[in-house]
Amino acid sequence: MECDVCGRSMWRWPVPPTAWEEEIWSCSWCHAATHVGGEWFEISRPPYLPMGMRWEEAVADGLAPGISHAFGIFDKTLCGIQEAGMLPSDYWWLPERGDACGACRKAAGVIDDRWPQAMRGEDARVSVAQRL
Repeated sequence: MECDVCGRSMWRWPVPPTAWEEEIWSCSWCHAATHVGGEWFEISRPPYLPMGMRWEEAVADGLAPGISHAFGIFDKTLCGIQEAGMLPSDYWWLPERGDACGACRKAAGVIDDRWPQAMRGEDARVSVAQRL
């Protein structure tokens, strides 16, 4: 599948099949996501979010205390750390906080810059739902 934001190839998440057979696709370049399938056979494309509202804080036993990392896609932090059992927390990762990982902050800025201004509006990405 081609990313509607940047035109690059997207990667399909290895999600176990469910009753609704939803597929999740992510772009490794701009981190846009597309969900396909589900109860209403929907193509859902979440809109652009600013850096302070896009990433959850990563939680894992192996992460160093006192440093806040952003949970990215592919079960890694934005700075590339991968720990067994790492999950996104229920809290936003805030890049402006003093304990925010500098490498995650830099990666978040680079990813944010990859979103064209034309794709940042609330209605810029088209979602489609149709009942089968």
